[in-house]
Amino acid sequence: MFGSLTRFENSLFDEFWRWQQQMDELLGDGSGAIRSLPRGSFPAINVGHTAEKVDVYLFAPGIDAKQLDIAIQQNLLTIAGKRDVPISEKATYYRQERFGGEFRRVISLPEDVDPERVEAKYRDGIVQITVHRRESARPRQIEIH
Repeated sequence: MFGSLTRFENSLFDEFWRWQQQMDELLGDGSGAIRSLPRGSFPAINVGHTAEKVDVYLFAPGIDAKQLDIAIQQNLLTIAGKRDVPISEKATYYRQERFGGEFRRVISLPEDVDPERVEAKYRDGIVQITVHRRESARPRQIEIH
């Protein structure tokens, strides 16, 4: 039925599909898929906590850890840096999912963290930032005599 529309090298359906992909990139499709992140959410992070500490995992493959700027102030953890992505000027890109350029992520931490006790480790493209909680904020077991 639609054979006459799809005979051309760049069919009408191909153009509509390409427009849909570009709109999804621009606006975000909101699908909640495992790889969908809101625009500007680079690098991806995971944040977890225990009674003793808060762990932030920053997924930063291809980024030199020495180029990262990690700071903590007033319970805000700020991570900034830059990733260079080589782009060929001879190529035509229909989709670019690898982010290149400067980035900045700000993570709000609980009020009981100790900004003097922060550690950062880098391994296999993952930065682990551990912020310990203050001793006074930890639960304490009270014995009955």
